[in-house]
Amino acid sequence: MLTVIVPALNEEATIGSVIQGLQHALEKIKGVKFQVLVADNGSEDATAARAKAAGARVVAARPKGYGSACLAALACNPFPEGLICFVDGDGADDPSDLESILRPLLEGEADLVIGSRMLGMERGWVAPGALTPVQAFGNRLTAFLLEKTWGTACTDLGPFRAIKASALARLEMDDPNWGWTVQMQARAARMGLSVHEVPVHYRVRQGGTSKISGTVRGSIAAGTVILKTYLTSLFWRPRAQK
Repeated sequence: MLTVIVPALNEEATIGSVIQGLQHALEKIKGVKFQVLVADNGSEDATAARAKAAGARVVAARPKGYGSACLAALACNPFPEGLICFVDGDGADDPSDLESILRPLLEGEADLVIGSRMLGMERGWVAPGALTPVQAFGNRLTAFLLEKTWGTACTDLGPFRAIKASALARLEMDDPNWGWTVQMQARAARMGLSVHEVPVHYRVRQGGTSKISGTVRGSIAAGTVILKTYLTSLFWRPRAQK
């Protein structure tokens, strides 16, 4: 069973088309049963209603925060086994990349697959202006830290990713906000999980406004979160080892 989790905050302009795109792409992958969970992170618009109308299950996710939304969806997932996929609700990720992200997991080649926009950029798959300076900075910083500490090569913190549910449970994820993707990659590196990257397409967000990108304040906040999450990962020990 595949559970697709879509954290969403005021994405009424895009959430319907995102869900429909995911459903269309997943129906083409033979043998994959799926559900789409939208984690509504306190939207003040019609995000929840439009997600339900498109056929998704909607979970109320509080408090606000990207990681909190993901954790709320995971807590309400009636199928904790199988695969978990995360995708943003702003329309920037391309559902047509789903099969390439899932394939290494379905074939037993990886525990975690990251959709890399940086690799996609090398193929001309990233729209001009889609990746902000904040995102580029975060990618470079994280790649440097992970490689120097654990020898893990990566190029992106892309939110479009999939992971085995059993592997995700081992990571004991608990970051409530922007550090979610960094924490996942840092803990996966520390645990020695098999992590693959695949190139993906990336579009300029189709509606709404970015929650952290595009401002000096956002850059400082993103850099601070990455460093804090990296440092806490250095001292993190799985509960089984405590």
